[in-house]
Amino acid sequence: MITVEPLYQKLVLVCTNARDDGRECCAGKGSVELHARLKEALRAVSPGVRVVKTGCLNGCSAGATVVVMPENRWFGNVTEEDIPEIVRIATV
Repeated sequence: MITVEPLYQKLVLVCTNARDDGRECCAGKGSVELHARLKEALRAVSPGVRVVKTGCLNGCSAGATVVVMPENRWFGNVTEEDIPEIVRIATV
């Protein structure tokens, strides 16, 4: 194992977990589209922030779930209307 330099100052994790058994999931609450829009918005203002799809973050009842790292700030019920605020938080 080797140590590598970080490529980004921050990560924005977007749960895109999908379930096909009828239980709640972030994908069922628009997180796949949210990820695409958030990635587009952050790419336009900050190349130092990476938006990443994740598996389940155990926030299905509060999905779509987004986490801003390294601050460890969690957000639930995120919609496309929240993108400007997530961008603001991720770029300070």
